[in-house]
Amino acid sequence: MSTRRIIVLGFMACGKTTVASELARELNCRFVDLDSFITEREKRSPAEIITQDGEDTFREVETLALRDVLQDRGAQVIALGGGTWTTPANRTLIALYDCLTVWLDASFELCWKRITSSNVVRPLAPERQTAQSRFDARRNDYQLAEKQISVDDAVTATDIAKEILSQT
Repeated sequence: MSTRRIIVLGFMACGKTTVASELARELNCRFVDLDSFITEREKRSPAEIITQDGEDTFREVETLALRDVLQDRGAQVIALGGGTWTTPANRTLIALYDCLTVWLDASFELCWKRITSSNVVRPLAPERQTAQSRFDARRNDYQLAEKQISVDDAVTATDIAKEILSQT
């Protein structure tokens, strides 16, 4: 078993937080959800920051939050926001801290189904076409992760966590 910290990344609603939480439970360690960390620190959710200040401002806040989370060695499993990995500076930061990166590769259809069935506000996916364009644009960045795990409705978060652990 690797002692490297694990970064879970992927598109909106692919299951990053759920899988990272399960992974941390399996490893008996602490996990941090970057969006929740930002919400606590900024007293506003990522959706509120994006809506009020714009995506560029949010990405700056996100990078600073990521740096702080990476500096905290206690966070062994980290779930990124859907766009965090697409910022080159964030990928550089993660590489500097030698974290294992795992892409949860879910289909657009699965992500869209989860987006539309949840009550979570997603200003970067206001309707299907915008979400699909963003999904397509991010795939090349996601493919830069060290590990790729296929996700579908038939696989549980526990199954995915065990698969990640079997590959580390």
